[in-house]
Amino acid sequence: MTTANAYPVTQTIRTIGILGGGQLGMMLAEAAMPLGYQCVFLEDNAECPASLYGRVFHSEQLEAFIAAADVFTLEFENTPTATVEQLANLSTSGSKQGMFPPPIALDIAQDRLKEKQMFNALDIATVPFKAVNSEAELQQACSELGLPIVLKTSRGGYDGKGQFVIKQDSDIKAAWQDLKDAVSGKGELTPTPAPLIAEGFIHFSREVSIIAARGQNGQVRCYDLVENHHHHGILAKTQAPAVGTSHLFKQATDAITTVMNHLGYVGVMALELFVTKDARGNDAVLANEIAPRVHNSGHWSIEGAVTSQFENHIRAVVNLPLGDTDNVHPAIMLNVLGQYPDISAVLAIDGAHYHSYHKAEREDRKIAHITLMPNDVADLEPALAKLVAVLPNKVGLDKKLASGAIDNQPKATDHSAVIAADKTSKDSNDTVKNDNAIKDSQTKSVIEAKSKTEKAKK
Repeated sequence: MTTANAYPVTQTIRTIGILGGGQLGMMLAEAAMPLGYQCVFLEDNAECPASLYGRVFHSEQLEAFIAAADVFTLEFENTPTATVEQLANLSTSGSKQGMFPPPIALDIAQDRLKEKQMFNALDIATVPFKAVNSEAELQQACSELGLPIVLKTSRGGYDGKGQFVIKQDSDIKAAWQDLKDAVSGKGELTPTPAPLIAEGFIHFSREVSIIAARGQNGQVRCYDLVENHHHHGILAKTQAPAVGTSHLFKQATDAITTVMNHLGYVGVMALELFVTKDARGNDAVLANEIAPRVHNSGHWSIEGAVTSQFENHIRAVVNLPLGDTDNVHPAIMLNVLGQYPDISAVLAIDGAHYHSYHKAEREDRKIAHITLMPNDVADLEPALAKLVAVLPNKVGLDKKLASGAIDNQPKATDHSAVIAADKTSKDSNDTVKNDNAIKDSQTKSVIEAKSKTEKAKK
């Protein structure tokens, strides 16, 4: 029996309120609709991508947004924690069905120092790091960690701002002068007082990530490890699964499961990792950061997994059983940055799936993604070459293809890099909303408040 509006009588959740209205919100709404749920959004840009799928409320209409939804989630981890706490309290009072993920996940994800401290408290390895509150402490951190290091604000910062690479002793004073205001909360990027964080350099061979979903009953289901490549600090390409990483899968799943259980997390989370060598010379992973939401490196799952990350997030939020996370076919996902390609040329490539975000073109802005899944896996690299050839912004992949670099092969040797230096790909919807001019009052208040070889099913 159904009601007049076609909802099952037993369905107490009908509308999901999403904080943010970018492409992640849009794709969450796309996943919610076949399951019988509608979405509304809290977003100051009335013409945001998600507006195609539901009503958009301005941040000044918070109470109306709350009234319009039964349960809440987010698509942007820099959402003000005060707003998330308010929505979580509504579920405690019984007036709403919940806020997922919980506020603590946002608090951790918005603070690099707390994030690293959490990882270490949970016995999850990271790069070496030190909190810095004074020039003297910076001198001590440089001595203990050894140069070079990268000094960063622990909160805020985007597109490479809020960090300074210290290569030699003579750089220390300049680095402190550049970032010291963040400690007292006087900096433009971090009005909230917070220590700086000094992070050590380390050798790594690949950048990978793992995405998992955790249900309200505590069940965790993990997707395959994927390998990520960045261009100018923005995610350009994801390969799913990451070739030759089955021996790292348990390390990665143990780490993300431990974090999710520790936080009482509900929904989809991404954990960015770096492949390095342990003291015995064996491959190991180091945790870099969490993203408490659906993630750019999981977009391949729309076509490439039994259940996409977006559907599993919706399932978790409305308390439905989680879906199978198995990879159904190897895939490569490319971000379309800045300028749209000829869609006819893209779709002429066998196995290409095109997803437009309905955004205006702007340099380095994420405006679409394309997933390649040719029927024959042997055609994956040739399809990639064809796709790169028709992209206006080739995100550096044309040079790799021309040089004969095969991105889906494990590297033979490590290369030196700063694992700790954020790629500014906390992904958000536009590389930390990538609007550089922080356009809306909600974001302003943030800154002010701020593979499957032997997949273990959990």
